[in-house]
Amino acid sequence: MIGILNIGVGNVQSVYNAIYENGFDPVFVNSPDEIKDLSHLILPGVGNFSAVMANLNKLNFVNPIKNFSAENKPMLGICLGMQLLASYSEEGNKTSGLNIIPATVSKIDNTQQLRVPHVGWNEVNCTQKHPIFINIKDQRDFYFVHSYHMQCNNRENVIATTHYGTELTCAVAYKNVVGVQFHPEKSQKNGMQLLENFCNWDGQC
Repeated sequence: MIGILNIGVGNVQSVYNAIYENGFDPVFVNSPDEIKDLSHLILPGVGNFSAVMANLNKLNFVNPIKNFSAENKPMLGICLGMQLLASYSEEGNKTSGLNIIPATVSKIDNTQQLRVPHVGWNEVNCTQKHPIFINIKDQRDFYFVHSYHMQCNNRENVIATTHYGTELTCAVAYKNVVGVQFHPEKSQKNGMQLLENFCNWDGQC
């Protein structure tokens, strides 16, 4: 059973629709107790890192999410959902994340007069092979909306980058956990393929 975390923020309906169109029957996860019955978990995300982490703590989701990831079940973070996997973020006050992937989240440098937030289609360059990119050609465009980016402590956790003034990490992986900075649910054919790949993935690389 594929679950989509639903805590009242983000584009959960768009993610649900994309998963459903791929032939799966996802469910919204509204309480921590529902996580243990899932085969796959998706953390969608739009919003402020510190506010969402505060909400996860208030609703007692943090430990169930960490326990799920420790059980080697596939988990996917999308946009802010990917950033939540990090150790901490500089957005607002320095806020601790889920600390599943050792990394920090910081604001995109706009010294090159680039628009921040970064909004629109950008090329994704795969740096490592991973099951979520099966049947997706390298250097395809995906849709981004973000002002902050993730910087991994270990390069081995980076599986794709994009260029926006400088090289930005846009996909990460650690064992059964993956994250993408772009929005696959808004990225047409390639995004749909990525979501299908995730839903068929057993968490092994």
